[in-house]
Amino acid sequence: MDTVTELVQKVKENDRFARLVGIKIEEAAQGYARVSLKIEDKHLNGVDITHGGAVFTLADLAFAIASNSHDKVALALSMSINLVKATTAGSLLTATATEDNLTNRTGLYRIVVKDESEDLVAVAEGLAYRKG
Repeated sequence: MDTVTELVQKVKENDRFARLVGIKIEEAAQGYARVSLKIEDKHLNGVDITHGGAVFTLADLAFAIASNSHDKVALALSMSINLVKATTAGSLLTATATEDNLTNRTGLYRIVVKDESEDLVAVAEGLAYRKG
């Protein structure tokens, strides 16, 4: 089994929060990940739109998988997100993380979240520290 396949299996088994939220891993490769979340009532905030924390959690898992897809453990140093479109229950959100830069100690990732119509919902950037 290759490193990425092992990582995906480990995340599916051990990431209890992602499982609780309902995130599905769609695709993973070195420096890349795509995950999805069907928005339910439990993901809504007090004004009945998708909670920003749910969008962030989706982007964060894509970032985690992409940054850990190499042979080193990667931990987030920072992550920022811009929320550009509100969604509601029934929406299907997909976060795609791509590696912009990789060094021996850091990795920089861009994460794009879109809805089922391919409309942009959020854009995030994550910086990971690669232990080693």
